[in-house]
Amino acid sequence: MDRERNKIQDPDDFFMGLSKRPEKRAYFSVFDEALDETCKFLYQYFDTARRTGVVIEGKIANPTEGNLAYYSEMMGMDFQMSLDFISSSLKKWLPRMRTSQQESVARSIYDTLEYLRKSGKTENMLKNAYIKFMCWLYYKFERVVGRLGEEEVPKILYHGDIGSYERMLMDILWGAGCDIVLLPAAFPLGQVLEEAERAERRKRAIGEPPGISGCTNEWAAGKGLDDFLTAPAARGDKEDLFYNCYCRINGVEDKLTYVNELYQFFRSLQGEKRHVVVLNGALPKPSPDEVMKVRRGNYRSLEQMLSELAANIQYPASQKLRGLLVNAFAETVMGEWKAAPENLNRILNKAVYLVCWIKRYQDQLFKNWRLPEIGCLIYLGGCRDKNEAMFMKFLARIPVDVLILCPDLNKRCCLEDPLLSEVNYETSMVLDRFPEEGGGASLGTAAYHAERELDSLLYNDSVLFRDRQFAKADSITLKTMDREIKILWESELKFRPGFCAQDGAVSMPVIFAKMSGVKDRKTADYWTSIKQLMTPETLVVDRVPFISQTAKNPMKVYATEFFKNGKLRRNRIKSHASYPYGFLREEMQEHILDKLELLIAQKLIRGTFENGTEYTIVSVVLNLPKEVTRLIQQFDFTKKNPKLVYIAASETLLTLEDSIYTAFLNLVGFDILIFVPTGYNIEQYFNRKLMEEHQIGDYMYDLEIPDWERIPSAIRTSWRDKIFKRG
Repeated sequence: MDRERNKIQDPDDFFMGLSKRPEKRAYFSVFDEALDETCKFLYQYFDTARRTGVVIEGKIANPTEGNLAYYSEMMGMDFQMSLDFISSSLKKWLPRMRTSQQESVARSIYDTLEYLRKSGKTENMLKNAYIKFMCWLYYKFERVVGRLGEEEVPKILYHGDIGSYERMLMDILWGAGCDIVLLPAAFPLGQVLEEAERAERRKRAIGEPPGISGCTNEWAAGKGLDDFLTAPAARGDKEDLFYNCYCRINGVEDKLTYVNELYQFFRSLQGEKRHVVVLNGALPKPSPDEVMKVRRGNYRSLEQMLSELAANIQYPASQKLRGLLVNAFAETVMGEWKAAPENLNRILNKAVYLVCWIKRYQDQLFKNWRLPEIGCLIYLGGCRDKNEAMFMKFLARIPVDVLILCPDLNKRCCLEDPLLSEVNYETSMVLDRFPEEGGGASLGTAAYHAERELDSLLYNDSVLFRDRQFAKADSITLKTMDREIKILWESELKFRPGFCAQDGAVSMPVIFAKMSGVKDRKTADYWTSIKQLMTPETLVVDRVPFISQTAKNPMKVYATEFFKNGKLRRNRIKSHASYPYGFLREEMQEHILDKLELLIAQKLIRGTFENGTEYTIVSVVLNLPKEVTRLIQQFDFTKKNPKLVYIAASETLLTLEDSIYTAFLNLVGFDILIFVPTGYNIEQYFNRKLMEEHQIGDYMYDLEIPDWERIPSAIRTSWRDKIFKRG
């Protein structure tokens, strides 16, 4: 392989999934300098390689006498310069590798040995190199080769002066599908990792991230005050984000109406029950009493200081909000430290000011807070010094809208922040106080309020739907954490993140996931957790295959008649004497045919338009079990959707027909969970990644499907679990 063809523009490309890479190939890079962006990349790459790949420090030791003796005992000392010999040897030497992995590694070894042969190496030299490579693969890199071909490309980090054979091994692994990063021995990897450890200590100092972060201004339309009046719940629907505004408006659009516009804006915020704080001309400095109440000490490091000062920030009603406050506090203080790292005492003084302001305003901004509520701080006049600017930066990183009004263009606001958006007008105006108490109401403002009320009625996000109101729907597969699935499983589609009803059609957020392994190897709890998913809307498949290749299917003989010249012949299908779905609601018949057409057009199944697989797809979809058609007939696109639980506990993998069945039901709108305790690859018939995979525990084999009637509906917990469990 030509390494030049794998040059990347951005080191972060290493973290792209295999299917998203332009040529679906591994990357190979050598780094000589510890630049800032390089260090940031290596933090993540080192951690990934340590967890799921291999990190080499120094050199790879030559195989020991014991290594060679074991190899000789298992494989003998024969050698043939042929691809078949290498492939069959790998199958015996590394039996846990899949066939595709064995083939890619064998081809890569063969290419390297062929290069050596053409360079004049003797047969005996080729044999020695081959045995060395085989031993290294077994003793050093078995973990890596077992992950070849997966969406998350396995990674190797090599730090040291690399020898010729080690370099050839890196080329072999790269050619087989491993990402490789080489660092010369002079590269200061230790410093890079030390900085990474410091970052980890900072994380420990302020605790785990709260699981929610800010989406600042990205959702906004750039319309100034109108953006602030957008209801927080209407700004976005991702549960792991809060949506806030952060804007400075310089100058005024019209002196005659400016004050009244601000007053009506304030009234609108009050009418929406928003928690608002207004600052006029200055942010009052902390009083001596406020400063005295901040618990602090003498600190030797920034991490120690952050840890102890963060204890002053409390919000007992919501640990999630407290986590947001603490994380924003740490981020803001670290930003100040980066600007002047030599003076910890100066940073301490600024941090104490920040804690005082947090404690002063948190109750006003967050009284009885819960998501998606967003407080609002209005600062008329702009920041006069760096401490005030620091507080604005902090507020912009928590669930608060920050509006800075600078109508007087002769007074400059010193705030600089990459998150801040700006609106600029050319007209200047002197205004000393924000109009909270009234501002000359007019007919125009009454009309404005009437229009806002009408908007609220028309676009309120708590919409009620009629039964089966929508005839068209498209599924969107949710990317979730495994612990979220149980919550989403019972929820109606309209309450899920990403649900949208527009122009007579619905976007349905659905689950399509593979659950690999068994948590803590507790099979009893494993079966119980599966049974808990068996709702009245759930189909269960616990014998593989569900649809065998030899199963009787009366639709097979008509498939070529129903799909011709690349088109699905809907009228021919629906008018045919053997058409099986005529009893369904008309809109559900169309829904089935829409998704059948989509499944073929998107070539989701391997072999579509290549070997006649499209006809198999037609025959499978037009021969659904009656249990499926009954659930589809009952399906309302805004309510609970039908579900499929598929358990592949044996050595038998999904057939082509099973793959078509699951992919089709996903498009129809089913939630689908495929439990694979063995962790085996069951996606061999999918052309691309269709489902999320969750590693929930150790791989287990030869599990027997239980009698579900005897499986309890709740996981039993011991007295010890009850006493010592978290939360």
